[in-house]
Amino acid sequence: MPINKIAGILWQTVAMKNVTTTLDVLSGPALAVLGFLNIAFLAAFFVTLSVLGARAGMPVCSGQDLLAAMATDDPGSLAEIRVEAAKVPNGTGLLWKIEKPGTAPSWLFGTMHVTDPRVVDLTPQARAAFEEAATVVIEATDAVDPQQAALALAKRPDLTMFTDGTTLTALLDDEQEALVAQALEKRGIPLAAVNLMKPWIVATAVALPACEMARKQAGAPFLDARLAHDAKASGKTLGGLETMIGQLEAMNSLPVELHVEGLVDTLALGNRLDDMIETMIVLYKREETGMIWPLLRAVSAKAGDADDGYAAFEETMVTARNRTMAENAGAFLDKGNAFIAVGALHLPGNEGLVELLRQAGYRVTPAG
Repeated sequence: MPINKIAGILWQTVAMKNVTTTLDVLSGPALAVLGFLNIAFLAAFFVTLSVLGARAGMPVCSGQDLLAAMATDDPGSLAEIRVEAAKVPNGTGLLWKIEKPGTAPSWLFGTMHVTDPRVVDLTPQARAAFEEAATVVIEATDAVDPQQAALALAKRPDLTMFTDGTTLTALLDDEQEALVAQALEKRGIPLAAVNLMKPWIVATAVALPACEMARKQAGAPFLDARLAHDAKASGKTLGGLETMIGQLEAMNSLPVELHVEGLVDTLALGNRLDDMIETMIVLYKREETGMIWPLLRAVSAKAGDADDGYAAFEETMVTARNRTMAENAGAFLDKGNAFIAVGALHLPGNEGLVELLRQAGYRVTPAG
């Protein structure tokens, strides 16, 4: 998540052993990245690749599961987080059945917007539901179509670039500028080449592991794009719950100070970013969607963060969008026989899609 004021200061390393604990690794800016990678609106892939391009070659993914390390290094804290996660409504499961009297059932499925081979296929139950559905609905249809995305972005350059004379370096102090320049140089990106880009664009470019960027550049699809392609190929109706421009407008509505903090702290993580991706994939494969926010909150609180930026990000990029998605899903659900696929973090919680659809009068039950 490139932009989030959770990003703060990594905890002190253990003085006696000079070893960083697993919770230390997950704190501060790491939490920002964890959240972003799960929320990651679809446009981030196209925007980053079209503006900056991918890294050369096909690097091997090197991320480590930080939760596995926590189980060994700090099992007490992990147990506390799991207790909190167990309280999250609808916190387990990716596939949900949606029913309304007199209407054919529909389905809701949580995706992860990366190209990792472990997450680009539907579960067997979800595949069966997808095949039977007459309508397939994703977050934003324009975000998975390169031509539509290019046209949309060309009309709104202000969403990805500074168009008012502002520059990235003007927003950084000397120390921050040196950090950003050094970190970007390691990735083969001169600071001057991105000086007119919004901080979140630059952060996205470095938050995604080299192996992820290379797969995408090679044409590997993420699940949402594959579902859109399969829906069209099989003659299904394809619909969207929002637009790519709407997603980018939501991101840009957050204060630029949060964007800058997110960029600086994301760069400071270095190789730990790959661990963030791996940890999110592990949680996704376990279908533990309710584990995400308790993990973020617990570590953020321990780190002493004021949490204002975190709350703003969650409200803007998750909760508000959940309400929009739930409202726009109604037209598809009332027709019935729809398969709706959205980022998995939109499912759990009192203000998640599962609960919001129940409040709208639908019967929603786990189906995985």
